[in-house]
Amino acid sequence: MNNSKREFLKKLGALSAGTGLFAVNPMVSCDSPKKEIADAEDMPKDKFKVTIFQTTDVHCQVHPHDELFWENEQIVFRKAGGYANLHSFIQEERAKCDYSFLVDTGDMFQGSMLSVKTEGSAIVPILNGMSYDLYSPGNWEVVYNKAPMQRLMGSLHAGKVCANMYHDLGDGKRGELIFPPYYVWYVNGIKIGFIGYNDHLVPKRQSPGYSEGIIFTKPEDNLAHYVDVLKNQEQCAFVAIMSHIGLSQEIALSNHPACEGVDYILGADTHERVRIPIQGKYAKVVQPGAFGSFLGKLELTVDNGKVVDEKYEFLEVESEKIKPSPKIAKIIEEVEAPFKDEINTVVGYSTIPLYRYFVIENPIDTMVVDALKWQMPEIDIVLSNGFRFCPPLATPDETGNIPITRGFIYDMLPVDSIVRTGEVTGQQLWNWMEKELNNVFAKDASKRFGGWVTKFKGMEVKFNAFGEEGKRVQSITVKGEALDLSKTYSISACEREGDPADVVCRMDKVKNVVNTEHTLHKVMLAYLAENSPVTPTPRGAAQALDAPATLLSQVTGVDYEFR
Repeated sequence: MNNSKREFLKKLGALSAGTGLFAVNPMVSCDSPKKEIADAEDMPKDKFKVTIFQTTDVHCQVHPHDELFWENEQIVFRKAGGYANLHSFIQEERAKCDYSFLVDTGDMFQGSMLSVKTEGSAIVPILNGMSYDLYSPGNWEVVYNKAPMQRLMGSLHAGKVCANMYHDLGDGKRGELIFPPYYVWYVNGIKIGFIGYNDHLVPKRQSPGYSEGIIFTKPEDNLAHYVDVLKNQEQCAFVAIMSHIGLSQEIALSNHPACEGVDYILGADTHERVRIPIQGKYAKVVQPGAFGSFLGKLELTVDNGKVVDEKYEFLEVESEKIKPSPKIAKIIEEVEAPFKDEINTVVGYSTIPLYRYFVIENPIDTMVVDALKWQMPEIDIVLSNGFRFCPPLATPDETGNIPITRGFIYDMLPVDSIVRTGEVTGQQLWNWMEKELNNVFAKDASKRFGGWVTKFKGMEVKFNAFGEEGKRVQSITVKGEALDLSKTYSISACEREGDPADVVCRMDKVKNVVNTEHTLHKVMLAYLAENSPVTPTPRGAAQALDAPATLLSQVTGVDYEFR
């Protein structure tokens, strides 16, 4: 164990005494300002309001950061988020409410250098200080493997719900649920029920090794059962799903008969900004963005035990207008201290803002594939997974360029994967590209993985995003020549823990696979050291013939616009 980590764990032990890091009581709600009435017979039955607040996909972004907005058909950046600022904002909003409930719907423990260096432990006291009432796990909660995930989630004071993550007993045998499937909030004489669901595609979307020991099932497999329990047994006046399955799948679920009886789906995973609830056949769907930049607020009016009205607001956390919470700022300062210098070390510069919001191509991934091709010029085609997380980086320093820190390398590539090479035929490349495009644009929303288009350098692809499955690709060229389906091409991408030896970037039956001496972080650091400042302008290597290069969402068929 290195000195910084040893020192961190020592301080964390002392800090936990004040934050309750290792004292778990899921019924405790810290300093929540909501009212409590002990005697049910004394509870008023007249009209009143309850408010549910939601955060999600913060990805361990503990400080205010640049955030991207799409306004008047152009990019605008503003400072947003930061847990200390978010806490102040939430407390101000909760103070306006008679009764309030704060939830987070996942991806809490992965996404920054601080989280990686401490395997998520540094985030626990921050979350416990935020006064959350309920959590559900996200697809990245498994990144440190099953047992660490259980410890991290178990160290949180508030309750946890997830109705589709089971212990794997081996040989395909499914054990008990890892977390309770639902939670009932008893407030002023009524009950509000919450059911949790994680993405059942986690073992395919993430490196398979992360979720070893866990069996995932589809939400519709048991949703109707738990709705029945909450509606008819518990007599809940309102039922919400805390979902981390992505907006496309959440909309599909809202139209599925199993969802009958659900009022709202509090969504997550795809970082969408649903400012106006999307009405499905059975339930409404919302998502409050990502990185702590936004807060979802659902206000319910209750009259004589029934919810008679609702109001949803999508609130921006404008960090420069909010005084940081001293309580949370102090916790962040203490847990970050052993790593702060390394996190803030500048490793290069960019002449243009770096972001990852467009579905097809973005500056961040252009920089990644540029670095891989620079490191391995002999490889025909380098690939980068279709990540969507990472807050933007847009503020220049005194040099006039935008500093890229060591911490930002972790923000955009939180897993320092080994670079893997191999050989495939042109036919394999073509078939793989069709499969990857279907993962993003499948007409059947339940088949969309939730990520963006896979990025690459060394080939050019023209396709119809919303075309027919298996027939989207219109052309592929490599080094200016049409792809030869029978020719062998060399490829490179990151190794995914748990993948078979002949798999590269979800492409199977790859020949001559080699795990190189390179890792993604080493490649990025070496590239920036030699080539900074960089200007990673997307070049149109992937070109949709039926959608703009500025496409900001894969969601279609509903009244929704990302902005």
